[in-house]
Amino acid sequence: MTERDLPLYEQIRRELEGNIRDGRWQPGTRVPTEAELGEQFGVSRITVQRALRELADAGLVVRYRRHGTFVAQTTDEENLLRSAGVLTSGPETHGDHRVISAKVLPSGGAALRLPGLDDNDAVVQLDRHKLSPDGSRVTSTELAVLPFRFAPDLLDQDLVTITSHMYLRDRGVPLLRSRLYVEPYALDEEHAGLFGLKPGTAVFRWLRVTWAENDEVVEHLRIILPTDTSRFYVETSLQGPLR
Repeated sequence: MTERDLPLYEQIRRELEGNIRDGRWQPGTRVPTEAELGEQFGVSRITVQRALRELADAGLVVRYRRHGTFVAQTTDEENLLRSAGVLTSGPETHGDHRVISAKVLPSGGAALRLPGLDDNDAVVQLDRHKLSPDGSRVTSTELAVLPFRFAPDLLDQDLVTITSHMYLRDRGVPLLRSRLYVEPYALDEEHAGLFGLKPGTAVFRWLRVTWAENDEVVEHLRIILPTDTSRFYVETSLQGPLR
């Protein structure tokens, strides 16, 4: 998939993110208004709003009602709610993937186990490296395992850009809930080399399990990422009633 094949909001988001990442827009810079961006790119306000929402969810900009949108003071923040799958638009984190391996194999031979499957049940396993938005470095490693019956054509998709939650939603799989575990992990030699760190360095290991409406596990994901490349946060509204 080329840049021109991407949705318009994604093309705009990438261009604006490039302004931030390469320093053309410094922290505190006021981003052009929705109307100005719409005129610049020749798109609707809704398209611009989605691009700006993606940047805000990634922690790259901060939006203030009646005051506008500004480049965030810290530009390497990630919303944990997006990684957990609560925020449903766009990828969990920004940046393309480098595909290491993608295959169908018996559940018993997969690197991650899926509860409820027999050892001979077919699964799809993706081993990929997540790249920084400019593609210059590996920011994390991702290993995902999905039941083949929920992902029969996953290997035919653009594995550079797609994520498992995006894929499952596009196929109409009714996702019910996900659980994200965050735990410390000491880097082994393989991962240490990828990140340019010493073996034994403390990093994060995330494990995410996703269930469908019938309470079947439809994804098991493992992410390993250094602790010094991003800050992670959870932001939620306190205005609504407690349930």
